Amino acid sequence: MKIDIVTDTFAPDVNGVAMTLGRLSEGLRSRGHRVHVIRTGEGKRGETIAASVPLPGYPEVRVGLPGPFKLRKRWMRKRPDVIYVATESPLGKSAVKAAKALGIPVATGFHTNFHEYMERYSLGGLQPMAMAYLKRFHGRADCTLAPSPELVERLKAEGFGNVHLLGRGVDTSLFDPRKRCETLRGGWGARAAAPVAMVVGRVAAEKNLELAMIAFSEMRAAVPDLRCVVVGDGPIREKLAAKHSWVHFVGVQTGEDLARHYASADILLFPSETETFGNVVLEGMASGLATVSYDYAAAARFVEHGVNGLKAPKGDAAAFLNHAHTALAIRSGHGMRIAARELAQTQGWAAVVAEFEARLESITGNGESPRKPYSRPPRVGKREKVSFRSIFLSDIHLGTADSKASEVVDFLKQVSCQKLYLNGDIIDGWALKRGSKWLPRHSRVIRKILKMSEKGKTEVIYLRGNHDEILERFLPLAFGKIRFTKEHIHEAANGLRYLVIHGDGFDSVSTNHKWLASLGAVGYDTLLGINRWYNRWRAWQGKEYFSLSKRVKAKVKSAVSFIDKYESLLQELAVHKGCDGIICGHIHTPEDKRVGEIHYLNSGDWVESMTAIVEHHDGRMELIHFEEFMVQCHLKSIERAKAADREVKTVATDRHPIEHHEILLAE
Repeated sequence: MKIDIVTDTFAPDVNGVAMTLGRLSEGLRSRGHRVHVIRTGEGKRGETIAASVPLPGYPEVRVGLPGPFKLRKRWMRKRPDVIYVATESPLGKSAVKAAKALGIPVATGFHTNFHEYMERYSLGGLQPMAMAYLKRFHGRADCTLAPSPELVERLKAEGFGNVHLLGRGVDTSLFDPRKRCETLRGGWGARAAAPVAMVVGRVAAEKNLELAMIAFSEMRAAVPDLRCVVVGDGPIREKLAAKHSWVHFVGVQTGEDLARHYASADILLFPSETETFGNVVLEGMASGLATVSYDYAAAARFVEHGVNGLKAPKGDAAAFLNHAHTALAIRSGHGMRIAARELAQTQGWAAVVAEFEARLESITGNGESPRKPYSRPPRVGKREKVSFRSIFLSDIHLGTADSKASEVVDFLKQVSCQKLYLNGDIIDGWALKRGSKWLPRHSRVIRKILKMSEKGKTEVIYLRGNHDEILERFLPLAFGKIRFTKEHIHEAANGLRYLVIHGDGFDSVSTNHKWLASLGAVGYDTLLGINRWYNRWRAWQGKEYFSLSKRVKAKVKSAVSFIDKYESLLQELAVHKGCDGIICGHIHTPEDKRVGEIHYLNSGDWVESMTAIVEHHDGRMELIHFEEFMVQCHLKSIERAKAADREVKTVATDRHPIEHHEILLAE
């Protein structure tokens, strides 16, 4: 299978989620699957890095920002068989949405109890809202995977659907009692026979470390030689270190160093009450430690109280402290520590990876890995483009930060046409004059249009707008198959005549008060800038994209009146020119309707609406939206590939039996 994993955290991040995803991805690759990771932070070659921001007050944790266009573009080009979304951030939400829009199976993982963390940060009142968000998020997936039976049942009780267990494993060759290091213990001031109590994990409020500090203090009162060690880092480390100077805070440890720290201790305290699993418990057991934990998650599944560890009822701090005292007597060679190691040796990652593989295969449709055909299916290339007679684009505004230039190129790659109309404001001369930057993606639009003209034999008709009015002094102008003009009458295949014009001449502000129009352009750019930041905040809240400019046009009475008057004036011009319709742009409001006897079409823009007008080969005009069009193109390409694959296999079965056998072997 081709599997994409989307996550806010991955190696070299040090946390349970990153470690688990690393083990799962490595295991899947070893079983012959192709795994690609889309993650935040700094990655390595072969990984896709998503935009992110640090969590306020917690800079080592990064939250992925939504990337719907980037994800759709990748998955249209390199479609995976299944997607696993591991984190419920805005990045994860946009990944689930993009996957469902493209018809790609998607599984989600419930790795972190964010809703429970809120109580630790005095935000308990937001828990219902958080749970509602999580329910909506996971409800869109084909299945949700949780790490413990207890959590699976709890999520089902909360109304989550299609929840399944996916446990965790432990590397017992890495975490091994034989890695005990007396030199390391000596650095903590521990004598050969003195016990060492340890806490491993993120040093944060949700880990209940105040209880661990109380346990350390009471244990030292009983055994003064006890040494106390905290492995990990986090936002409250400095506060705890200042308050408990006798505790050794050794920071983050990984790999062999972490294994030596575990093996050099005797007791592992795990006081957290907010885990979905708790990998630390299994790692401590594999290292032959006496573990003290609460009876839930990993401890509920693997720890048998008094046999291979000690556990208290969840939330019972007094029982936890009593068990911590009991653990002082469980020294090296004790049967409980030997039993802990033996249990851990039965919990390897191979079985977990196999279960993960089976669960992903089950949602691909038939529970089997898709078989690779012996010959490559047809590509969605030049021969498979969507053919139109004519295409009308306007208001791309190349040279501005908000121009959707990359989307324009993606659109043009999917189509072919006899005529391409560029209906004004393609290049934003006003913005460039104000100092706006021309970016490489803007140049790609120009190169693509020139390529269509040269190789695709497309006739390009460029109608000047107000933002590219510098062309006015050169009109009319033509070179090769490209013409520049102010207006043009287009005759459709069905005989109807359409006046093609940008439309700024019917905007009295643009025509008579250019200084005011320039000021308005600055105001519009400012509004778009505010809109970018506002929508980042909305994405953080899990909300959909919102257009301030569209709301202004819809709600402000003068704006509505202007648009109505604009449409009426253009209708009158079309009548005057003896045309049946008019195709314009300028006001960034896509439209396809009748205004009186005239067919009024506005191609919108490529700043917000991302729309175009297309003429089919029978003369029918249609307003199309970029996202919907690209999804339809991709789904059609999949159907073509499947049909070609079926045809290839049908031909193969009609061949000589020996030849057919060879083809199956090639598969």
